[in-house]
Amino acid sequence: MNSMPEGSPQSGPARPASPRKVLVTGATGYIGGRLVPRLLEAGHTVKVIVRTPAKIAGVPWLNDVEVVQGSLDDGGILREALDGVDVLYYLVHSMAGGTGFEQKEKTMAETAAAAATAAGVSRIVYLGGLHPGGTELSTHMRSRETVGKVFLNSQVDAVVFQAGVVIGSGSASFEMIRHLSDTLPVMPAPSWVRNKIEAIAVRDVLYYLVSAASVAGPVNRTFDIGSRQVLTYADMMNEYAAEAGLPKRLVLALPIPAAKLAGMWVALTTPIPLSMSLPLVESLQHDAISGEHDIDAVIPQPEGGLTGFRHAVALALNKERDGQIETAWSNAGADADPLPSDPDWAGHRVFVDERTYDSEAAPEHVWTIIEGIGGKSGWYSMPLAWTIRGWIDSVTGGAGLSRGRRHPHRLAEGEAVDWWRAERIDRGRLLRLRAEMKVPGRAWLELSVEPDGDGSRYRQRAIFFPKGLGGRLYWLAVLPFHSLIFPAMSRNIAAAALKLQEAESEQPRPST
Repeated sequence: MNSMPEGSPQSGPARPASPRKVLVTGATGYIGGRLVPRLLEAGHTVKVIVRTPAKIAGVPWLNDVEVVQGSLDDGGILREALDGVDVLYYLVHSMAGGTGFEQKEKTMAETAAAAATAAGVSRIVYLGGLHPGGTELSTHMRSRETVGKVFLNSQVDAVVFQAGVVIGSGSASFEMIRHLSDTLPVMPAPSWVRNKIEAIAVRDVLYYLVSAASVAGPVNRTFDIGSRQVLTYADMMNEYAAEAGLPKRLVLALPIPAAKLAGMWVALTTPIPLSMSLPLVESLQHDAISGEHDIDAVIPQPEGGLTGFRHAVALALNKERDGQIETAWSNAGADADPLPSDPDWAGHRVFVDERTYDSEAAPEHVWTIIEGIGGKSGWYSMPLAWTIRGWIDSVTGGAGLSRGRRHPHRLAEGEAVDWWRAERIDRGRLLRLRAEMKVPGRAWLELSVEPDGDGSRYRQRAIFFPKGLGGRLYWLAVLPFHSLIFPAMSRNIAAAALKLQEAESEQPRPST
């Protein structure tokens, strides 16, 4: 660890005396999507670089930032994006794995460091993971440590934060704790539930990130950040249960040595898919607590102090109840797989189940039901059948139904809706959902509405591009279920829209 930086401590993320021009990578991610508006609020000029600008089409801060389209492995585009930039926020980490994963992450970091050096950037800010020293780390934790070292060894001053479990509405760590605690009053769990964990509220992570732009340099070192409250994972689940008004959970620590088995167990009992639950579980195999608190001499604690675990849980639950989740793990880094255009389906073999229903409800009321579909609202037909299908999908490594949705009434393109993802939204007219369930092919569900006389016409299309013989056999197998589910779904959506319209018409008008 390098020496302490020179210069006096800064006052924190209030408007700095010298606003910076910053570039944020990972703006479609959980942390990055929340950091951007806070940087703007602090008075900084913000640029974001994204591979697919459509992913941020619905964010409220879009018109306040400069958007650069490009990939982080393209040094030329990154160098141009960094022109005139003071601070680079590097908030990219893939939850994928496989051969070459670590090398790819390292190469991307080296490309970013070289581009930042060439552009004359004064600081790189990176968020890594809290981990013990002298211990064999998991692939993902080792990769994060390596990326941090790349920046610390570059020619650009770096601030590398190391945080443990991040607690906030929509975070994967919080959702894992929430679903385990909500679902299992008696909880058989791997032995790592006894490990010591120092969580941190997402608001405090953002506080430190924003503050880092204004710290006097040079710094060039790591800082452990956390709540200063050390709990076991079992303690955290019981603290959550107490805050959520649930009885105390009985957590039985079992000797389950294989992280993959534990990851599968988490994937089966929570909405976190195996591709994400496995690295999350691997990060819990060791104690994760701060080894130093040197950050206090550089960035003072936020006003009122750091957020305790129980308070962080309360804040997250309140945000979820109010439908004010800014970003969610399920939407981070989601790439669209666009549906080929009608009418020829771009040469694909395609199966379609199409339904229409004429309704007395006005189009705007039908659209309200369409945009609010999924999550707690459900799918308007045979809920048990949907639940069983969702459970099967979770067992086979898919997203399942319990992923839910960020907001109960509003959707943005790229957001998750149970095992679907909103691929296209023509607000007031069309919603196209792309399936992320495990199926032998690619599937979409389109819901649309158009005016029809004094009422509306609701249209519903299930579209499936089969992959090989297995895909064709799958479609034939589900046809009997579609013949029951989809007609009822169209009728019930139209009925719900009419009920909504009647309820609104019965509301008393304000007196004049």
